[in-house]
Amino acid sequence: MKKNIAIVIHGGAGEDSEFIRQHLKEYETSLQEIITSGYNVLNKGGTAVDAVETAVTMMEDNPLFNAGRGAALNAKGEIEMCSSIMSGKTLESGAVAILKHVKNPVSLARAIMEKTKHCYLGGPGALNYAEEIELPLKPESYFITEHQYEEFEKEKEKKRESITKMTKEDMHEKMHGTVGAVALDNNGHIAAATSTGGSVNCKEGRIGDSSMIGIGTYADDATCAVSGTGDGEYLIRGVTAYSVSAVMKFGKLSLAEACDYIVHTENKNIKGDMGIITLNAKGEIAIAFNTERMHRAWIKEGEQMQIKIYK
Repeated sequence: MKKNIAIVIHGGAGEDSEFIRQHLKEYETSLQEIITSGYNVLNKGGTAVDAVETAVTMMEDNPLFNAGRGAALNAKGEIEMCSSIMSGKTLESGAVAILKHVKNPVSLARAIMEKTKHCYLGGPGALNYAEEIELPLKPESYFITEHQYEEFEKEKEKKRESITKMTKEDMHEKMHGTVGAVALDNNGHIAAATSTGGSVNCKEGRIGDSSMIGIGTYADDATCAVSGTGDGEYLIRGVTAYSVSAVMKFGKLSLAEACDYIVHTENKNIKGDMGIITLNAKGEIAIAFNTERMHRAWIKEGEQMQIKIYK
């Protein structure tokens, strides 16, 4: 019997940069390795939840991406990570926010979903639970890359220079950087997961969209699986991930129509970055973004792998 499996990943959407251009080959190679590993999980009979966790943990381990190792530094020069995961089969979910030291936040989010009666843990309590279930922990130095430290210093200097004339739009300029995955397994179930290292030089304790179910992550076998990226504050206002599902369910839009509507019509006037990857139980894939680039890759049974960074 022919398998009906598929997976889509993203490594964040936003403006282009010299760092990205200098490391294009490394990004493309990383995306290929990650999408291949996630697809192999599905090909061997793994669940959609297994596949998205596998893909996102690999991006969390890769210093090129703003999640896990390679996380952004907040205004205090510290790491605060967020992640979430959701099963389209059961609608169960797990999420974690303002997390330190846990090597793979998405694995903690999954443990919260499957091993506790809760959906969402944050701060010291989340770290305590990670220690309790013996997830791998790392010192803060493990997460801080040279690139993110340079970004932190640049943003700190820009803020000093422009503090008297800064507008709300200026404040949103650098607030993006996320990874995510959506997958379909051979049993017809879908799942989504998202993870982030936060925003460069943001206020201590900021929580973005990536840990919020219905905002940065959503999955329902009846409609679609979604992982979002971009300026978290705008995704939060628009309840973005659930909105894709809602316009499919209540507006009777196709997956591609729903993606296009949410990004390019519903949010056409926002002055920030937005990108979404989506997948449904039929194996249909749709991606939409309003930015210069969005690191992304996808593969489904019987079709060739696709890897793209720019439009």
